[in-house]
Amino acid sequence: MTKSLYREGSCSVLAVQKIIAGKWKLPILWQLSQGTKRFNQLQKLLSEISQGILTQQLRELEQDGLVHREIYREVPPKVEYSLTTLGESFMPVLATIRNWGDQYLNTRSESHTI
Repeated sequence: MTKSLYREGSCSVLAVQKIIAGKWKLPILWQLSQGTKRFNQLQKLLSEISQGILTQQLRELEQDGLVHREIYREVPPKVEYSLTTLGESFMPVLATIRNWGDQYLNTRSESHTI
């Protein structure tokens, strides 16, 4: 009997899937790859996301070490989000996903235009 390569905790594919699971995590990472953003900037750039979901997804990305949250002690409070070194190291992977998505969409649109 062969062992499953996809056991929790032992498979790198599952580890990555767990980190990026969530409808908005990849778009959030993409926006942060363009530079540091405040919460309201992210919410405007990702106009369909609710405040609660954005907060949740940012917290999870922060807990997983991909996003840094900087709190400035001023009135009104200012919070900025940026990629960590680990988050930046994921950007080539995200660029590859984006390129594959572009190719997929082009292929799908070409096959439906007869």
